[in-house]
Amino acid sequence: MDKLEKIRLSQIDDFNNHPFKVNNDDSLKELANSIKENGLLNPITVRPKPNGRYALISGHRRKLAMESIGIEEANAIIKELTDDEAVIEMVDSNMYRDKILPSEKAFAYKMKLDALKHQGKKCATELQNTKSRDVVGKDNKESGESVRRYVRLTYLIPELLKIVDETYLKEKKLPFTMGLKPAVELSYLNKDEQTLIHRMIVYENKTPNHAQAIQIRKMSKNKKLTFDNIENLLCEKKGNQQEQIQFNKDKIYNALPFELRNRDKRYQEDYIVKAIEYYKKMEQKKKEDEEWGF
Repeated sequence: MDKLEKIRLSQIDDFNNHPFKVNNDDSLKELANSIKENGLLNPITVRPKPNGRYALISGHRRKLAMESIGIEEANAIIKELTDDEAVIEMVDSNMYRDKILPSEKAFAYKMKLDALKHQGKKCATELQNTKSRDVVGKDNKESGESVRRYVRLTYLIPELLKIVDETYLKEKKLPFTMGLKPAVELSYLNKDEQTLIHRMIVYENKTPNHAQAIQIRKMSKNKKLTFDNIENLLCEKKGNQQEQIQFNKDKIYNALPFELRNRDKRYQEDYIVKAIEYYKKMEQKKKEDEEWGF
């Protein structure tokens, strides 16, 4: 039976291989201020460990926030859980977050899938007639196929997985982006092949779309995944894409006035167009002056 007790934070260990990132950012500072003013409204959840300590099931952000303001103990719900039950509860209790990275969801789903499959071997459950990924999907309002795709991301090298996360976050000044479908195709490559793909992405400043990623996977299967073949593929036009002039974004960014660097792209574009027009006028005037001997 669950029980509520006050426990010292120093006696609580983070969940092993916790897939959700806890960032010491502004939102954590806001949470710390809220706890400081109003106290801990929702107790954290823990399970006892054989060594007398506790493993944190849910409340990693709350624990870090409390530690940051010097709180040494907190109310905690203590649950007696098996390893598999602890994994499932940890994943389910963290899926409410507003923004979950693809990488976080990928490793969380994989952990829950493994736990469910392990439970399915021990006792009769709905897993006998339903695929594990469909159960995970149903719990999180996603299809079993979506769960499969996310779990495939766990086979990506960190460099490629980072691109997928940054694409989801829509980071400013992101040099290239990659969605879930092409990332899934690349996950079937071995680590050396993925490293080659990442080097080509950085070198060409381009990422493969879904169709190109499928081609890359076929190249791998046919032992034809070479630097030249990847380069030729990435340089192909995508769909109705027209050839574009390539610019060094860092050079342009550094050339902008400081007050424009963090403004909307429309203001930056307007400034650049006016600068080019002004330059053209000055060049034209210079040419006319030379013709008239000034």
